Amino acid sequence: MDVADLRTEAILDDVTGARIGVWEAKTFPGGAVFNTPGTPAYFELITREYARAVEFYRDVFGWDPRVVSDTPEFRLTALKDGEETIAGIMDGSGFRPAGQPGRWGIYIKVTDTDAALAKIAELGGTVTEPAMDTPYGRLAGATDPTGAAFKIVG
Repeated sequence: MDVADLRTEAILDDVTGARIGVWEAKTFPGGAVFNTPGTPAYFELITREYARAVEFYRDVFGWDPRVVSDTPEFRLTALKDGEETIAGIMDGSGFRPAGQPGRWGIYIKVTDTDAALAKIAELGGTVTEPAMDTPYGRLAGATDPTGAAFKIVG
């Protein structure tokens, strides 16, 4: 669908059943800032159909999949464009219920994860995953007051 002279966009389901949107820029380029406070830092697909998903995103978007971890407990492939990590695909077969489609999530960059969680709760959101330190930063999960889920990373 064309959106004025701004863009052409489509919403579709990938091979795992995960809903995604695609965008072709016209006069509006879309998101130009990444991984700075208040902007997306990372996108992640969790799916029970890990291998199919990796192949799909490689073939459709030309992303360069690079295995980060390949154990039954933690299987993750990073999707890269050059050296920039665009997204990741995680194998959720060990914890995602059977029959549930894949699901994309977003991580928003924050300067202070704990302060952001306090502000989320103050403004009517809910902390769904408490903050934890990881090699990728201090991560946490939350929902906004309408129930939309997201993660934060500081």
